[in-house]
Amino acid sequence: MRYQAFLFLLLCNLLWAGNFVFGKILINEFSPMWITFLRWLIACSLLFPIAARYENLSYDMMKKILKNSWVILTCMGITGGILFNLFTYSALQFTTPTNGTLVFSLTPAITMIFSFIIWKEKISLVQLSGLIVSFLGVTTLLTGGKLMQVFQMDLNKGDLLMIGADVCWMIYAFLCKMSDRIPPVTAVALSSLIAVVIMIPFLIVQPLPIYQISTMGFNGILYVGFFASVCAFVLWNFSVRTVGTNIANLTVNLIPVYTAMITLLLGGVITGAQLWGGGMVILGLLLTSQKRNDSIEIYVSTPDVDICKSAEKCPYCAN
Repeated sequence: MRYQAFLFLLLCNLLWAGNFVFGKILINEFSPMWITFLRWLIACSLLFPIAARYENLSYDMMKKILKNSWVILTCMGITGGILFNLFTYSALQFTTPTNGTLVFSLTPAITMIFSFIIWKEKISLVQLSGLIVSFLGVTTLLTGGKLMQVFQMDLNKGDLLMIGADVCWMIYAFLCKMSDRIPPVTAVALSSLIAVVIMIPFLIVQPLPIYQISTMGFNGILYVGFFASVCAFVLWNFSVRTVGTNIANLTVNLIPVYTAMITLLLGGVITGAQLWGGGMVILGLLLTSQKRNDSIEIYVSTPDVDICKSAEKCPYCAN
């Protein structure tokens, strides 16, 4: 069972990497709003039956959950369902899928910083060094290896938009902890439904050019709606329950590796700045994932708070 869980994690992160690759293709035929809307519309149509079947919830029970928790579910729908995807697909208009996933992989480091600021969570010297290395790696990506451009503000707009996506996902992770009493698939289904409803008025001002959609565009929408949303989530859910949150979270670092491999297979090019920056990001993430050592901690009197402690109940806080 444990080996099966690791296999599922490998496949899950591969599906998420494909979301960035297909997103780069889709942005040429759809607006970011339409990609986001269609993605969650497809996902909703499948997640509700899955929740009813595997979480033993009737639709009346789901309506009761929605009535009692509509505020947090709405916030989840806006941050994780709408804004995160709008930032991501907008970023892919200006940057490569490889850069996008590498900047996205900085999310745990950003979350750790905000946890320290808001909840005074302790950070060890090893983790602090990991944060520094990660940010240097992302800076290398943002500037194409020309670090002095940081002071000239001549940066890649797409990579900066991905930092916005990181912040949205971090907020979504905090909301994830607050909603840990809601069954996970049901929480995703309900928050996604809310996101779909909120987006409808905005779609009126940007009609979908149906007759211009290619076969690749149609297949890409099916991919991000079914494989990158429903299938990846179910695989993640099973794996987290089997191997635990900490081990599962480490495998998310495979997303930029998978993306680079897919890009090469499709005839793309990986630059030296991406290799150096990506290597630094992954090294930094490995350091930040290390367990704290009390002998070298930055001391703060407030007790520790683990924002992803409940991810076994709420696994979607990891992508």
